[in-house]
Amino acid sequence: MGVLNGKVAIVTGAGQGVGRCHAELLAAEGAAVVVNDLGESADEVAASIVAAGGRCVAQRGSVTDWSAAQALVQRAIDEFGDLDILVNNAGFIRDGMSFSMEEQQFDSVVGVHLKGHFAPAHFAAVHWRNVAKEMGEGAVLPARRIIMTTSESGLFGGPAQSNYGSAKGGILTMTLVLARELSRYNVTVNCIAPRARTPMTQVNPKFAQPSEGFDKYDPANISPMVAFLASDAAGDINAQTFIVLGDQVHRMRPTEIANSISGGGQKWTVEGLIAAKDEMFGGMPSGIPVWGGPPM
Repeated sequence: MGVLNGKVAIVTGAGQGVGRCHAELLAAEGAAVVVNDLGESADEVAASIVAAGGRCVAQRGSVTDWSAAQALVQRAIDEFGDLDILVNNAGFIRDGMSFSMEEQQFDSVVGVHLKGHFAPAHFAAVHWRNVAKEMGEGAVLPARRIIMTTSESGLFGGPAQSNYGSAKGGILTMTLVLARELSRYNVTVNCIAPRARTPMTQVNPKFAQPSEGFDKYDPANISPMVAFLASDAAGDINAQTFIVLGDQVHRMRPTEIANSISGGGQKWTVEGLIAAKDEMFGGMPSGIPVWGGPPM
């Protein structure tokens, strides 16, 4: 018996890489899966899952397209009767320094990551809210899950990625917003930052597959965390973010106040703030923060 038996899941960007691994593992754990991607790769993944004994259909379309996102959610409902799990994974990169990035580079990346996470989540939330209304006040609502995908660039600010890093940072905030809004409907919303060998990272020789031993950057290493967060065992985990790589899971601490100063009931002056600068930082560095991710 899989931990997701009877569940229905959507995985966006599941035609290759990490998304494909997510879809395959969710299906192996018993979920019926709708595989989303732009082209034929979605059909290939769905056929492979069905051949392995799983339940799966493909739904092509761009997650940046409002009507396509609506159709994606509706396909899960029409095909399998409901939707329990949404894994927002689709994305790509178009890197460039701030002084050389072009408008299309910026818009396309922000669109696929930020809008591409929100649009499916919006239509999933509409469905879950409608179900809650139909079930009535005091009903025990089905457990629902959204798993978002950020990146270490979104957490720490990767150079040449003002488009990608900003969109991924926005996903962190979106995770918090959706978790606060949807918890009343028994929906949890969590976020992972995967580090794995994908079409976006494989150009870096550090991600190359080793000739022997544990393959730290195998994309399949990421998916167990997604299946765990999608399961009933993770029902108390909400609005959390995790870096996942190899055999490691790093839970990130939510944004918090690092230090505070007070003007003692009086409006601050510029001179007063200059004088209080050292107190404001409390002995901590005031420059660009060090990259906070785990070592390669």
